[in-house]
Amino acid sequence: MRDMSDPSRNARPTRDRDGYLPIRGYAAIGDGRTVALVAADGSIDWLALPNLDSPSVFGALLDASRGGRFSLEPALPYETTRRYVPDTNVLETTFMTDLGTVRVTDALLLNGPGLAPLRELVRVVDGVDGTVPMSWSVEPRFGYAASRTSIVVRDGVPVASSGPDAIGIVSFDLGRPDVADGRISGGAEVRAGSTGMLVLSAASQEPMVVPSRDQALDRLHRTRDSWSRWVAARPYAGPFRDAVVRSGLALRLLVFSPSGAIAGAATTSLPEQIGGVRNWDYRFSWVRDAAASLEALIALDCPVEAEAYFWWLMNASQLSRPNLQVLYRLDGGTQARERTLDFAGYRRSRPVRAGNAAIDQLQLDIYGDLLHCSWLYAEAVGELDRDLGKRLARIADLVCEIWRTPDSGIWEVRSEPRHYTQSKMMCWVALDRAIALAASSRVPSDRVDRWARERDAIEAFVEERCWSDRLHSYVRSDGSEDLDAGVLHASILGYGEPGGERMLGTLAAIDRHLREGPLVMRYVVDDGLPGGEGAFLACSFWLADAWARAGRVDEAEQLMERLIAMANDVGLYAEEIDPDDGAFLGNFPQALPHLALIGAATAIEEARRGRT
Repeated sequence: MRDMSDPSRNARPTRDRDGYLPIRGYAAIGDGRTVALVAADGSIDWLALPNLDSPSVFGALLDASRGGRFSLEPALPYETTRRYVPDTNVLETTFMTDLGTVRVTDALLLNGPGLAPLRELVRVVDGVDGTVPMSWSVEPRFGYAASRTSIVVRDGVPVASSGPDAIGIVSFDLGRPDVADGRISGGAEVRAGSTGMLVLSAASQEPMVVPSRDQALDRLHRTRDSWSRWVAARPYAGPFRDAVVRSGLALRLLVFSPSGAIAGAATTSLPEQIGGVRNWDYRFSWVRDAAASLEALIALDCPVEAEAYFWWLMNASQLSRPNLQVLYRLDGGTQARERTLDFAGYRRSRPVRAGNAAIDQLQLDIYGDLLHCSWLYAEAVGELDRDLGKRLARIADLVCEIWRTPDSGIWEVRSEPRHYTQSKMMCWVALDRAIALAASSRVPSDRVDRWARERDAIEAFVEERCWSDRLHSYVRSDGSEDLDAGVLHASILGYGEPGGERMLGTLAAIDRHLREGPLVMRYVVDDGLPGGEGAFLACSFWLADAWARAGRVDEAEQLMERLIAMANDVGLYAEEIDPDDGAFLGNFPQALPHLALIGAATAIEEARRGRT
């Protein structure tokens, strides 16, 4: 393996000849409704408005020539360093030039008192030393660059609009805005001790609110303080605290505050292989992530977020009861029609998609996630009402009826359904948690005998038909000799004995055959799509988690240290990493690696306690 140290640290950000920056070179800011990606060279290359799952206004991430961006950088050569303001999601980028140094602070502002824009993005430029000429340009391209954008000046404020959506740009001491060729631009010299500011105010089907300088600065300070207070209220003091807290903050960026849903990622169609077709829209909430999400929120002592997420999930899943959908919209909607966008694609990786056809798949594992999530909630957060208890019992009944059905599996493969081992294991988890809920009188207990019989039948199926004596491991599916790291997820949620002979054998087999350095591949067999993919980061953290639960704490800690070192310079992860060069692949930031990191750190902490 090559050196995986972060190439963007203390260096000038380098884009390729087509204008794309490595995914590692981005940081994320958000306000609980949407997320912007800020490049290390100061360009905001992704922002969907008004919400995270809305069409993009800035989409250069997926089409560098026509997607639109909000650039801000020195007008001469520079190098950069960056960080989040400690314990916040407020980003600081320091630009160093031969003439001086400036610091740019970027934030999407949280709601505060008084009248404010629907969404408000603030970019503050502070002169640190010398004098630095700064230039900026706003190129809005509404509707994934498919909608016509008009720009007019209203009372001195340039306003770009398309249909009901609009953004206004206000410059304070960063030059008078100029409107030409579909962009708003300006620039000014920033001297040591001076401060300039740009404010993007967004509106959708409502009047545009333009803040004063003092109002925007006050909301910036309140936003920073709000993030700091949130972190201060987190009592986690276990191993890898810095990475756990940053993962918690990343997770908070993906919480859609109007509903409590947690998005799978902030982006769509960042590729799992450069130039390939594995480009998916992850701006939905996946039932697959439910148990890990609630586990993480409990570990971080986030009862408000846990309560909101759980009841959002219960309300969304009620629309299709007793069947579950693989994913739901952030507002709880059940439609996610997949379509192709007219974007060139990140580094020519096409198609670019909005929506996700996986919504129509059968994935049996999600029933285990939902029932485990419900059991966790009842044990650690709040009580289940009687109606919900009846619903959960009906879901357990459904699992009894459908667990023998082939499905598409946890990885949403687009090949023919199979009897995936992890799916069967998670059906076992579903019935086991239903039995536990019945034992505590939280769900009706009149069908427990049936649930127990079917749980035992599932276990017999897995142990007889999904085990390889040759590999001494659980395999990917009934009768196969292929491995799948997805079984780690089922093990973490309670299938089998963590330190039993079969699970230890499986961990060893995954370590031998699916691991490259600290990274773990999901599988290495054909899945019905052309091309390949990188190593799946969640699986890598799951392996550390499983080692800890099996009592192999030293191996777990060593793996965690290597994985944490592979975050980018601001502590974020994409879905995958290329084992050859450490490049990020897939959507960014993605919730699942951060959830898996928190879970693994918690498992290591609990294993350490068990040693004392």
